Amino acid sequence: TCKWQRSKYVGVSLVGKTIAIMGFGKVGSEVARRAKGLGMDVIAHDPYAPVDRARAIGVDLVSFDDAISTADFISLHMPLTPSTTKIFNDETFAKMTKGVRLINVARGGVVDEEALLRALDNGTVAQAALDVFFEEPPPKDSKLVHHENVTVTPHLGASTTEAQEGVALEIAEAVIGALKGELAATAVNAPMVSAEVLAELSPYVVLAEKLGRLAVQLVAGGSGIKAVKIVYSSARDPDDLDTRILRGMVTKGIVEPISSAFVNIVNADYVAKQRGLRIIEEQILLDGSPEAPINSIQVQLANVESKFAGALSDDGDIRVEGKVKDGTPHLTLVGPFSVDVSLEGNLLLCRQVDQPGIIGKVGLILGTMNLNVNFMSVGRIAPGKQAIMAIGIDEEPDKEALKLIGETPSVQEFVFLKL
Repeated sequence: TCKWQRSKYVGVSLVGKTIAIMGFGKVGSEVARRAKGLGMDVIAHDPYAPVDRARAIGVDLVSFDDAISTADFISLHMPLTPSTTKIFNDETFAKMTKGVRLINVARGGVVDEEALLRALDNGTVAQAALDVFFEEPPPKDSKLVHHENVTVTPHLGASTTEAQEGVALEIAEAVIGALKGELAATAVNAPMVSAEVLAELSPYVVLAEKLGRLAVQLVAGGSGIKAVKIVYSSARDPDDLDTRILRGMVTKGIVEPISSAFVNIVNADYVAKQRGLRIIEEQILLDGSPEAPINSIQVQLANVESKFAGALSDDGDIRVEGKVKDGTPHLTLVGPFSVDVSLEGNLLLCRQVDQPGIIGKVGLILGTMNLNVNFMSVGRIAPGKQAIMAIGIDEEPDKEALKLIGETPSVQEFVFLKL
């Protein structure tokens, strides 16, 4: 039967309310513009978004905790990565304003659905609107789907007549552009690099991607990544060194961990351009035999904040450098510190005062937590001064292990990196 129940559908005004946009990419920034038009106060969190782009539309970029603790509405537009998986959990819901409203049109995996159900039941989350789920389609008996304060849609995304027409036009235009020899943004296989060059550069391709992946994990966010400088040292004449694939792999290493984009050697330059990422390449010509194509690759990120101060060069850039040794990529420089560790598995960087006993203490913590150390290297500026300890470990340390490392005397900072 049809019932006229006006009182059941009393809502809340958007005017004057604060909305937090979690993920300030293409979609997030468009949502922000529309929210401003509705009279809302807009804040956003995205550790990799440029501040000037947010300011241009009147949006303040804030920390994750500030965003979720002050917002009346939270709209999710972040990619699903290892660092964002279940980032909305019991701990984060506890920091939110009671009665917050949550919209998830990003990826189902960024929300711990059991934790969201508890937050709905205790009133922390007044209402939730979900277009995506951890399991799609969700189970028919899902308590979340049937919750009276949850509105659901079946992952509609761009399911409009206009959007489907737009996709068809985009495909047609891409094909025409490729036939004209223009940059192919969505190609997955194209002969950009000869087989001979690819075979010679193969180990350096792995090194380039890992250096990019390592560098981006050192970024603390705030100012966003705008410029990347790649420095190759080689005895080869610049005209004999094709670095396109290496540039593409550095871009892949930087972009993929912080977005849902899939980057390959064909679309890397296009993806960088779309994200406002300026890639600068420089070659240092070395004396000696040009038998090996490259001696080292250095990746620099300028004008960014670092979560590990030890990775900053004298110029204030995040700086990492690597070489290929016996066919295996090695990390050889972090900021001003020389190290020598294989870029395999996971990496723990610790900056400490150079004194006896520190290596043993950190190693004991890892051993007690049943974490296997597969390599270790220490780089220092001078005896008794600052030093960096780079430790390779097979598994990710838990919070307790990281807490104990951070509490170790003389350890000034540390960071865990997934390679």
